[in-house]
Amino acid sequence: MHKAVLLLARGTAILGGFVLVVLVALTTLSIIGRSLSDFLHTEFATSLAGGLAQTLLDLGVGEVRGSYELLEAGVAFAIFSFFPVCQLYGGHATVDIFTSRLPQRVTQALMAFWEVVLTAVLILISVQLFGGVQRYYSNGETTLFLQFPVWWAYAASFAASVVTCIVAVYCAVMRVRESLTGQSILPQG
Repeated sequence: MHKAVLLLARGTAILGGFVLVVLVALTTLSIIGRSLSDFLHTEFATSLAGGLAQTLLDLGVGEVRGSYELLEAGVAFAIFSFFPVCQLYGGHATVDIFTSRLPQRVTQALMAFWEVVLTAVLILISVQLFGGVQRYYSNGETTLFLQFPVWWAYAASFAASVVTCIVAVYCAVMRVRESLTGQSILPQG
């Protein structure tokens, strides 16, 4: 079971990483295009390059249209894609000033408690995302520039959040098992 959950978490993280790399490239291209367009609109560029500046502008050199819409949708998906790996490896930020000197059994019980709470919160977020998918699907809202349906972004984030919930439930069960048996099953950060 652990290998299947690990494979699911890593696969989702790899997909999220790929999306993030594409978004970085898109944003970089958009910034370069916008800067070049601004430069080509100057008198200096017109006097230096003549008709070439206008030709480049006519070809559409400039900001990537709809890059903000793609960035917004893609980053939301990427965040939910990294949650499973973070959850599985206990990579969430913790403050253990008060708990670092507690006995291992007490620490394991606290970890199990917070794992269950976090799992409940992640399930709640996932349910709300599903509500967003339904709402935007039914009202047909689209983005301003690219005109793609808003529910697509919600659906992608929801799919990643379902994987997050699967991993979170697994981690919660394992943390509770750790607290009951005293064994260390999952990594602790």
